[in-house]
Amino acid sequence: MNQTTTSPVPAKLGATSRSNAWLIEPAVIFCGFALFVCYVTWRALYDWQYIEWGPYLSPFFSPKLIFPGWQWSPAILLLWEPAAFRATCYYFRKAYYRALFLDPPACAVGHLGGHKYTGENRFPLILQNVHRYFLYLALTVLALLWVDAFVACSYRGHIRIGVGTVVLTVNCLLLSFYTCGCHALRHLVGGRLKCFSCSTAAHGQFKIWQCVTRLNERHALWAWTSLGTVAFADFYVRMLAAGVWTDISLLQL
Repeated sequence: MNQTTTSPVPAKLGATSRSNAWLIEPAVIFCGFALFVCYVTWRALYDWQYIEWGPYLSPFFSPKLIFPGWQWSPAILLLWEPAAFRATCYYFRKAYYRALFLDPPACAVGHLGGHKYTGENRFPLILQNVHRYFLYLALTVLALLWVDAFVACSYRGHIRIGVGTVVLTVNCLLLSFYTCGCHALRHLVGGRLKCFSCSTAAHGQFKIWQCVTRLNERHALWAWTSLGTVAFADFYVRMLAAGVWTDISLLQL
């Protein structure tokens, strides 16, 4: 017996039977992406002279790279990795597919591709699978940012905790929640195992997998909060370096 099935997603862009305010989420995400991209572009290409103050180094320019004869922003050499890691992130894929490409703008809403969607198994979307490799680089970058936060606790031979130290540390903490809650890391630490109780090593991996899973459950939250803190950390260092703000010392020994 032949049966004809139809897709629940309308073919016409924006067509839907939904009665709720489905447009709000993609609109808010679009604005968030636009603000962040505009700010990063401005900092990386046009305002890169203010990258450090005292022991504080902007996360956009870490690690600090100096090459003889290099006259352009060092962020050009650095920002591609976190940008690639987030662009291939499982959560951010859904976010910008909906908010930027309207493919689809929301569940059960007509999208630009109509009924031609083939998933991520063809070029160019199949390249999203490199996310797991960008994860390894992201963990390296995260370790360097933690080193920067540790260095920020020392100033002119003294132990000093300032507002900037707190800003950089909170940024590292939220970046750690986001990176360590990555879907690829969750698979790496335990997703490949068929039995968690077959050995002591497997049981240990299960414990790590549980921790990563707890972070993964709030992956969208960590994705956006860490995006905000990394931008604010850069802005804070920039304002100090430009002499606009003054860093307040909270503890000095």
